[in-house]
Amino acid sequence: MNGDIVNKKNSIKTVEVNSNSIMKFLIPSLFGIIMFLFPIPYEGAISTPVGILSEWLVGVLNPYLGYAVVIITTISAVMSIIGTVFKPAFIMNNKLLEDNFTPSKFYLIWRIVGAIFAILVLSETGTEVIYSGDTGGTMMFLMSTLIVWFFAASYLMPFLMNYGIMDYTGTVLRGFVKPLFKLPGRSAIDLVTSWIGNVNVGVVVTRTQYNAGYYTGREAATIATCFSAVSLPFCLVIAAMLGLDAMFVPFYLTIVVAGVLSAVIMSRIPPLSTLPDTYHPAVGKQIDEAEPEGVSKGQWALQKAVQKAYNAGDIQDQFKSGTDIFLGIIFSLVPIVMAWGTLALIIATYTPIFTWVSYPFGYYLHLLGVPEAFEAAPATVVGFADMFIPAILASGLTSVKTKFVIGVLSLVQIVYMTEVGTLLITSDIPVNFKHLLLIFIQKTVIALPIIVVMANILL
Repeated sequence: MNGDIVNKKNSIKTVEVNSNSIMKFLIPSLFGIIMFLFPIPYEGAISTPVGILSEWLVGVLNPYLGYAVVIITTISAVMSIIGTVFKPAFIMNNKLLEDNFTPSKFYLIWRIVGAIFAILVLSETGTEVIYSGDTGGTMMFLMSTLIVWFFAASYLMPFLMNYGIMDYTGTVLRGFVKPLFKLPGRSAIDLVTSWIGNVNVGVVVTRTQYNAGYYTGREAATIATCFSAVSLPFCLVIAAMLGLDAMFVPFYLTIVVAGVLSAVIMSRIPPLSTLPDTYHPAVGKQIDEAEPEGVSKGQWALQKAVQKAYNAGDIQDQFKSGTDIFLGIIFSLVPIVMAWGTLALIIATYTPIFTWVSYPFGYYLHLLGVPEAFEAAPATVVGFADMFIPAILASGLTSVKTKFVIGVLSLVQIVYMTEVGTLLITSDIPVNFKHLLLIFIQKTVIALPIIVVMANILL
């Protein structure tokens, strides 16, 4: 078995499984796992090395990050105008520049809007509706943090994806993940990365894997909307905001139970179950987790891993891969997230729309026996705009049980448009706004009874 894989199309050489090839797979992969998944106590909470690194960079660069958001969004808008309207050779003949600065007219408009919003917020010019701390000011803070998170994650992500650990775990865990979630085994690493680390990093991992041909559109959409959760430190922040930090263990246990059970259900019903179950057309299927006849699962997993590591390239290749990921994120996503997020928060803050649409959920909460049902109802739907707002609204409630239910729900819903929703809509994953709205409603309806039952048991 050792070393008889040959891919003539890509001129991949035979790789023998020996101590050297195993170390080439194992050392970088362990580094990637430690950076993204290893839990470390940090400032009274549990974080990961990439989280600690990102928070440290945020602290160091904080005075300059607002200017960075303005510079990035302005460059994106100006270069996109040049690339889309004038199509100069220096952009059209460079794949990286062409990919980043030739958007459709629809996204060109929103890049311009994002740049305008960023400038108005930083300079506090124009109407307070835009630059208020509840709207554009919040988005400026989020974008400042996300730029740093994406910078750290982009350059560390290749160690998690390019050296074989996802191929190894995919083969080993296929028999568990496939029947439970209707997903490939390699999503197990993606799941844990999304769950423990930053939710946006998890979505970027999923986007990258879809673009590389390792997930189908249905699988990528399922992982990004059902498996992604916010980081452990943020869960603690939400619990503290609601005065529930003393009961964090049952709080987080409920998040896990509700998240896993809702994923099992939602992966089997529309719209997720009916999304195209095909691979990215640009690359086709690149995944093969089923072991050949006569070969053990462990042998095949190791062979796949060392093969992947052998073809990963040197450290310069990983740096280039990280640079491509990072630039693709900041120039295409930051201005869009700034624009859509600010508008979503303006709607949530200055209009009664979320109060109106939440009224049916007041009856639903009442039916489930949740105290202060109609007072809490807006917090069940406003999470579609941003994940902070439900906790802010629920902090004024008096019932501990209701705060518990709303807090957990807000951390399980996680399809909010200020970040995750925009990351998905602007990706090649075949989901649109209608899909995300329906998924958000479904997850709310499915998760609420589970959360209420857990609250009744644990509180």
